[in-house]
Amino acid sequence: MPGAWSPDDLVRAVRAAGVGDERLLAAVRATPRAGFVPAEHVAVAYGDRPIPIAHGQVTTQPSLSARMIEGLDLAGDEHVLEIGTGLGFQTALLARLAGDVVSIELWPDLVRHARRNLARQGIRNVELLVGDGSCGVPEHAPYDAIVVSAAFPEVPAPLVEQLRLGGSLVQPVGPGGSEQVWLFRGTAEGLERCRILTLARFVRLYGQHGFPS
Repeated sequence: MPGAWSPDDLVRAVRAAGVGDERLLAAVRATPRAGFVPAEHVAVAYGDRPIPIAHGQVTTQPSLSARMIEGLDLAGDEHVLEIGTGLGFQTALLARLAGDVVSIELWPDLVRHARRNLARQGIRNVELLVGDGSCGVPEHAPYDAIVVSAAFPEVPAPLVEQLRLGGSLVQPVGPGGSEQVWLFRGTAEGLERCRILTLARFVRLYGQHGFPS
């Protein structure tokens, strides 16, 4: 049984959080979050809240995902890298707004679930991979935009190298648990810090160029 919330409630919550991109709001409306959460949490799928998933992880709060995606300023034809697939809800939003998405997740079972969730929604412009997200996916670089859904005190060097000149990167910067979500731009000298999009709490980024697992 669905809960008291509806997809329209989620869209209103995202708009109330300051997201004004109508393409993004339409993507939120068109992407049923109930299809991207564990069965035991379907009743609260349309609440603007994180939801626990396997391996001590949580899904990103939808309004927070939307603010991060809005920061990328996607026009519709971008080649995007997502670090941290989870169960695929944010991946689905990116896929509706960009040309194609490469998404990498540390946990194979989460990738299996995300692949099934995306297929059920007919979303096909996504490549899901299992691996160390802190290393990026160099074989598909460069990327027009990169979004990192886990925290580390700095942007991992491989991600800087894989971002095209002028591209945008959004990452929560901090120790894990209390972060500033920054928008960066790729320049000839490296990354330029543009602005803080929001404050938030994120799980840690683990891997060779993140926290030791």
